[in-house]
Amino acid sequence: MERETLLTLLLVLFGGLALQPLAALRSWPTRENVARTRESRAWLRLWLPVIPTLVIAAWLCGWALRAPDPVRLPLGRTVIVMACAPFALVALRALLRAIGVLLRGPTDLPVCTVGLLRPRIIFSPFLARNLETRLLRAAWEHELAHARHHDPLRIWLAQIATDLQWPWPSAAKRFAVWLETLEWARDDEARSRGVAGTDLASAVVMVARYGASTTMRNGAARWEASPDAALTGAGAQSLEARISRLLLPLANEAGIPSAWYGGIAAATILVGIALAACALGVVDGSAILSPFFAWTWAV
Repeated sequence: MERETLLTLLLVLFGGLALQPLAALRSWPTRENVARTRESRAWLRLWLPVIPTLVIAAWLCGWALRAPDPVRLPLGRTVIVMACAPFALVALRALLRAIGVLLRGPTDLPVCTVGLLRPRIIFSPFLARNLETRLLRAAWEHELAHARHHDPLRIWLAQIATDLQWPWPSAAKRFAVWLETLEWARDDEARSRGVAGTDLASAVVMVARYGASTTMRNGAARWEASPDAALTGAGAQSLEARISRLLLPLANEAGIPSAWYGGIAAATILVGIALAACALGVVDGSAILSPFFAWTWAV
């Protein structure tokens, strides 16, 4: 078997074995009042089960740098392929859903931010004509916050991470919690730029009513895997809590570091861990994997 083919099978097998048990774990509740901090922690919880898989992938890539090519597996090829099959089906499902999002038609949401690489704001002409100026500005500032943070891309990536953890309901719950806190964080960002909470609440209610009537007329619902960052959020179940929160005074965020700093620090640490894992794979990958392959491989 070619080294790259074996590497792919091992990535699927060991990655799935590491990911699925962690995906089943429940997340602990957060008591953070500041929406920006709460959103960052929900984002981290969503990705924590995937991190060990990424580290294992880096370690296997390091092993492949020194592995012989080709690797002959006269007895174990079928066994390895069958062992990978369940995890491969989950990965294939996630891939097809991600591609389906990219190939789907234009969105029918009245107000949303779309575009993975170049976010742009879509606004219904009907709402643009009928909303009061202050409500229009409130909705616009909220969507500008989504565009500044490239939230359509983040939602798309988060959906892929959640699909890789299928079928565990705890993974879907982490995704739903993050989507809710994401809207709260963008609400607070819009309010910090001068938007009144009552104006934004009124805009959300009006857009939700218009969107509901449009959906009923069209007889179609939005696909759950859409990466569009809509003004009304991910669903109606959290709309009441969001409106109630918008009517409260804005929480004080003084002294809280920017989310960009935390993101850069987390990415730096993750890259460092991946490089260290890759180096370990180069050094002792063959020695560790030899018992696993002892019954199948001969070079």
